[in-house]
Amino acid sequence: MEKEGFILINKPVGTTSHDVIDKMREITKIKKIGHSGTLDPLASGLLILGIGRKATKKLNQFQKLDKEYLAKIKLGIISDTFDKEGKIKKIEYEKKPSLEEVKKVIQQFKGEIWQRPPLFSAKKVKGKKLYQLARKGIKIEPKKQKIKIYKIEIIKYNFPLLELKIHCSSGTYIRSLANDIGEKLKTGGCLESLKRTKIGNYSLENALKLDEITPQNWLKFLINCTI
Repeated sequence: MEKEGFILINKPVGTTSHDVIDKMREITKIKKIGHSGTLDPLASGLLILGIGRKATKKLNQFQKLDKEYLAKIKLGIISDTFDKEGKIKKIEYEKKPSLEEVKKVIQQFKGEIWQRPPLFSAKKVKGKKLYQLARKGIKIEPKKQKIKIYKIEIIKYNFPLLELKIHCSSGTYIRSLANDIGEKLKTGGCLESLKRTKIGNYSLENALKLDEITPQNWLKFLINCTI
């Protein structure tokens, strides 16, 4: 069997996307492994890995695909990283938004919108990743970029927690969305948790946990991914 192909991984919280690659290198004894798009350590969910040189060369075909996420936003606070792992600051707000008020604000983000990536992100400016610059105290405000939110719906709302299901274009920062929703609601908001459930037609339901993959069985999980 050819040792080339793709594996759908269910990345756990607290693990970096590169940690997953390192683990798969250890399991497969293959050095040439890449992924189709980073998930922050805070986030869990679907990660598509390319195993072998041929597969890694094809990973860019997945990078422009739409994504689907389950996001939990905490209102009443803001963060310099737009998520709970940054420096948290409580916000004085006049009142707790009603469900109807939240629904109205959420709908403002549907369709094509301009979004500013977080200062602490892997977005590159002049060849440097923003988070690398921010950690050195160099804060460059990134330019806004056009993204598209195809669908955004409320799963659950019990202030201060707001849970959303989001179907969006590639390049969308859910952390920025959390911050922007908080601004519109005048309560502040930051990302509490995030799970990526889909990349294009590939679903988290078909992904494997790392502890399910061994040196003896990994080859049988290889798939031929096509767009």
